[in-house]
Amino acid sequence: MNNRDILVIGGSSGATAPLKAILSAFPADLPAAVFVVLHVPARSTGILATVASAAGRLPVSEAVDGMPIEPGRVVIATPDRHLLLTEGRIRLGRGPRENLSRPAIDPLFRSAAAAYGPRVVGLVLSGFLSDGSAGLEAIKRCGGLTLVQDPVDALVDEMPRRAIEAVLPDLVVPGAALGDVLCDLVRQPAGPTVPIPLDVRLEVDIAAGERIDSPSLLTIAEPAALTCPSCGGVLSKLRGGHPLRFRCQVGHAFSADVLGGEQEDRVDEALRVALRIIEERAELVSRMAEDGRSNGRRAVAEMYEARAQEYRGYAEALRAVVLRSLGYDAADLDA
Repeated sequence: MNNRDILVIGGSSGATAPLKAILSAFPADLPAAVFVVLHVPARSTGILATVASAAGRLPVSEAVDGMPIEPGRVVIATPDRHLLLTEGRIRLGRGPRENLSRPAIDPLFRSAAAAYGPRVVGLVLSGFLSDGSAGLEAIKRCGGLTLVQDPVDALVDEMPRRAIEAVLPDLVVPGAALGDVLCDLVRQPAGPTVPIPLDVRLEVDIAAGERIDSPSLLTIAEPAALTCPSCGGVLSKLRGGHPLRFRCQVGHAFSADVLGGEQEDRVDEALRVALRIIEERAELVSRMAEDGRSNGRRAVAEMYEARAQEYRGYAEALRAVVLRSLGYDAADLDA
C-alpha cells in the first residue's frame, strides 16, 4: 500500500515562519513530494529564495507546467497560476481567481485530493480569511488527512480558525511541532481509496481553465440573487460542504466571508459617490437660488433655496452613515 506521500501546504500572512520551521525539519530522504501555495502578488519575487533557504536538505523549485511529481522535492506555486496536481505531473492552471487569489490554496488541495485521494496530507497555516477551508474538506472527503496550525500559535489566526470550523481537521498542531508531525505522517500507509466526488473534479477543471457552462454549474450549485464582484455575473451557491461558497458562470469563486468583504467595500464606495452627488446637487441648487434673487425672481429663489436645504439634510444623513461605516461611534459624530 502507498504511503501518504503527497503533502500540500497553504498559507498567507504569517505563514512564512512556520513554513520555514517545517521545511528545516524535513530529512533528505523524505518519502513525500511537497507542494506549497502562499498568497503572493502576481509579480512577486524572492519567495522561492526564502523557502529554499529553509529547506537545506531538500531541493526547492518553482512549479513548471508538466513537471514530474517526485518524492523528496519541494515545489512552490508560481505567481498568477493555480498549482494543480494530476497523476504523476504538475499542471499550471489559468482558471479564474478563487477568493481573489491566483494561485489559491483551494485548487491545489482539490486537485491533490482528486488525483491522489488517501495519499494526501493537507495543511493550512496562518493567514487571513478562509482560503484552504474548502480544499481541506475536499481532501477529507477523498480519504486524505487534514491538519491545521493551532490558531493560538498563528500570527494571523483567521485562516486556521475558519478551517477548523469548516472541516474539523484530523490534527491541530502548534507551528513548532508541525515538521516532526508531518515527518511521521508521510511515512504512514494511506487509507482505503474512496470515490472522488463529481464536484471536486469539476472545480479542478475550472481552476485549470476549462470552460464552464450553465448546465455544468447547475450540477453542483443553484443560482443566488447575488452578483459576482469580479465580473458582474450571477453567482450560484455551491451545494453542501463548508464553508458557504459561491461561483459565477465565468468561474470566479468566493467563500461567504470574502464575498461579504467585497460587498462592504462596494457599499462604502456607493455611499461616498452618493454623498458627493448630493452635495454637488445642493451646491448647484444654491447657485440657482442666488441667480433667481439677483434677477428679481423671488418665488423661484425661495423654491431653490428650500430644495438646497433639503439636499443638505440628505447629505448630512449620508455623511453620518459613511462615518459609522468607518467605525466612528455616536460620540465621534457629535464632536
